[in-house]
Amino acid sequence: MEAKTERSELTQSAIVDVALEMAALDGLESLSIGEVAKRLNLSKSGVFSRIGSREALQRAVLDEFDKRFQQDILMPALREPRGLPRLDAIMRAWLQRTTLPGARGACLYAAGSFEFDDRDEKDPLREALMAGIKRWRGALKRSVLQAVEMGHLQPELDAEQLVFELDGLFTALMREARFMRDPQVVERGWACYQRLINTYRG
Repeated sequence: MEAKTERSELTQSAIVDVALEMAALDGLESLSIGEVAKRLNLSKSGVFSRIGSREALQRAVLDEFDKRFQQDILMPALREPRGLPRLDAIMRAWLQRTTLPGARGACLYAAGSFEFDDRDEKDPLREALMAGIKRWRGALKRSVLQAVEMGHLQPELDAEQLVFELDGLFTALMREARFMRDPQVVERGWACYQRLINTYRG
């Protein structure tokens, strides 16, 4: 029984991995139980029994992306000292991630916000996407406020405004890296970030 449960969990993980790759390249609305089953050489019923509905698959993909995003961007930054060093680390991790090929460098927060911008505010998937974006912006705000506490940034700065500007920069970097395919996106991004931060230094 234990071996069977382990195999089922491995299969479920593989389903989410494949679905995440599909969503990263073609959007969350591209997901279908049938296409995932085809790519994994499974039956539709086999996928459905482990995941459930298409909506459940989309939610599982968002949850997995959120976990990986935190692992790639936020968790490594926590090893840095509080304040500007930690904010710098977030920026470096973001720049590094945007240059990764294919699905590994994609951002469902950026792409999904355009894909679901016209959805009803009560749409469950839109709400889940919004929650992930708010967690991300909340982490940015905490890092900004810590930089203020450490004296690295001006005490009178508007943290929400700086988060807005940083998030806008991150979204622009995604387009430049993934759509425009600018080979200098890392250098341009870091220069833009430094110029922005310098206006707020304490």
